[in-house]
Amino acid sequence: MKNRTNILIIRLRSIGDIILTLPAVHAVRENFPDSRITYLTRCSNAALLEGFEDVDEVLTIDQKKITHPLSALPELCKLIYRLRAGKFSLVVDLQCYGETAWLSWLTGARNRWGTIYSWGRKWAYTRSIARDGSKHPIDRDLLLLRTCGLRIPDPENKFSVPDYAVAQAKELFIQSDLNPEKPALYIQPCTSSSKKNWPFTKYLAVAEYWRDHGIQVLFGGGSNDALCLEPAREKGFPVFTGTPLLVSAGLMHLSSMMIGGDTGMTHLALAQGKRVLMLMNNCLQGQANLYQHEEWVIQTNGPESFEQLPVETVNTKCQSLLFSAA
Repeated sequence: MKNRTNILIIRLRSIGDIILTLPAVHAVRENFPDSRITYLTRCSNAALLEGFEDVDEVLTIDQKKITHPLSALPELCKLIYRLRAGKFSLVVDLQCYGETAWLSWLTGARNRWGTIYSWGRKWAYTRSIARDGSKHPIDRDLLLLRTCGLRIPDPENKFSVPDYAVAQAKELFIQSDLNPEKPALYIQPCTSSSKKNWPFTKYLAVAEYWRDHGIQVLFGGGSNDALCLEPAREKGFPVFTGTPLLVSAGLMHLSSMMIGGDTGMTHLALAQGKRVLMLMNNCLQGQANLYQHEEWVIQTNGPESFEQLPVETVNTKCQSLLFSAA
């Protein structure tokens, strides 16, 4: 391929998985510095792409319209038209589900790359490798690119929070009597599954410990986490739920460190260069722990041992991260 070309990268979901494509997107940019890079994702994740400096354009799929009987066909036809109009020379499918395999093929791109789960989808790609479940998702993406002939420098995992989001986050800090110039600990206790959540009472104990030691502490979560986080609010901690995604990223940007479970927000904090402590229940080989920072992960061997993980263990690890060099 010529260096100047139109490239489409596909990852429809979810927040954490999209964040984990950052090094692959950067590697594509490094190899094709003059190319136009377009990223296809769901509407709900579009804002996240504002922090991807190497992406020039975002195309979105409205999942509600695609799945609705009356709007599915018109919406799909419109999407295919947009994909064909993009005149892509290369498609890199970083999801490789059935629907993204079809979308890759329907672009008409001469070069289509993907890491396949099933050999039944191999037809959709001109170059493909089998999915290696033992590798970290970032390493899987980079292996695909390397196998397809790209030069892969040291992976760059960098998310840039827009200035307006940092400004809005700073306003929330000040409104909550938080000082952006002083150390702050951001805690995100809720994940997508209760099985991945360390007991909230223990998160609260961690928060009280560090508040007593002069560290500002704030809690974050989605709109559905408000009830879970209410005890933190009652204890006098600033709680931010339902905050726009990029503003939440801004809150992390202003914080010194983050503690959270196996959730996309911990990967978002890491990609901002923040120190992160991830608490994981039974992390298996190939799961998405903190990329290149496994030493910042506390993991246990099952639900019972995860629930029994001592607060003191988390505080000791937190201390080493809070007061270590950035």
